[in-house]
Amino acid sequence: MRFELNHKFLLLLLIGLLFVTFLVSISVGRYSLPVDAVFSALFLNNSSDSVVTNIIFNIRLPRVIAAMLVGAALAVSGAAFQGLFKNPLVSSYQLGVSSGAGFGAALALTMAAGAVVVQGFAFAFGIIAVVASFAMSRIYKGSSALTLVLSGIIVGSFFSALVSFLQYIADPTDTLPAIVFWLMGSLSSVTASTMQVAIPVIFAGIVGIMLVRWRINILAMGEDEARALGVDLRLVVAIIVACCTIATASAVCISGIVGWVGLVIPHIGRMMVGPDYKKLIPVSALVGAAYLVIIDDIARTVTAGEIPLGILTALIGTPFFGYLLWKSKASWS
Repeated sequence: MRFELNHKFLLLLLIGLLFVTFLVSISVGRYSLPVDAVFSALFLNNSSDSVVTNIIFNIRLPRVIAAMLVGAALAVSGAAFQGLFKNPLVSSYQLGVSSGAGFGAALALTMAAGAVVVQGFAFAFGIIAVVASFAMSRIYKGSSALTLVLSGIIVGSFFSALVSFLQYIADPTDTLPAIVFWLMGSLSSVTASTMQVAIPVIFAGIVGIMLVRWRINILAMGEDEARALGVDLRLVVAIIVACCTIATASAVCISGIVGWVGLVIPHIGRMMVGPDYKKLIPVSALVGAAYLVIIDDIARTVTAGEIPLGILTALIGTPFFGYLLWKSKASWS
């Protein structure tokens, strides 16, 4: 199931869609703002209303930018990992980064730490989990891709057990709900200061994947073919894993665990441009960014409270992925 479009036209179309989604997302909320007022405040510096300026620049703009970057990071990392491991069921969380980040956040919350410490712990333990997976894969002989995937499953399960233990001992009136809510994913705690730190790190990971995306095509051909073309497999795999880990861990530390983005969005990208990763990675980034912005809009406007992002992405992602499997008869290219 695929409908390929002209690549340049598609990129322009997706950029335009993302820009419109960006403006509309800043305008919607409990306090609605006209789109033209948002445009004037952002690009013409033409707003004299201090309330409107505060809502746009201190509340909604950081959150919308965070949603764009998190969606792009998860989608790009998922696409890169699917090519690296030659497996359509691989996602951006494959090497245990989500479980490691979840443990780091849960540990910080158990210690009654502030938001900055929680995000720092989540980032650090997400990196530690992936490093442990990568190190474990080097111990065993055999297919490096398969061993790396299995190592990620082992490490992820270990950190998931630690998260469960922390939930078991956490204070049920305060700490436990905070851990559970963080694990379900949300951008409610994003601030301008948070994004000043997160933007360069997430952007660096995404750009790194963009720069090596053409090599993913070679890796997807198989290890023997890659060696025949003179590709240093260990170096390329290490670079891709490092960039994906930086992008995903930094995204998770500000959003919590948002599932299905890194699994479903790359498949949507393949429907648009095919399996060429030189085209697929940029398309996945744009689609993932717009998708998570829309999901976050739904999360913060549909009900009086805020719906966790992980719930919405699962409710939308699971039936769509089932539809893809049904249409493709479990085939993938």
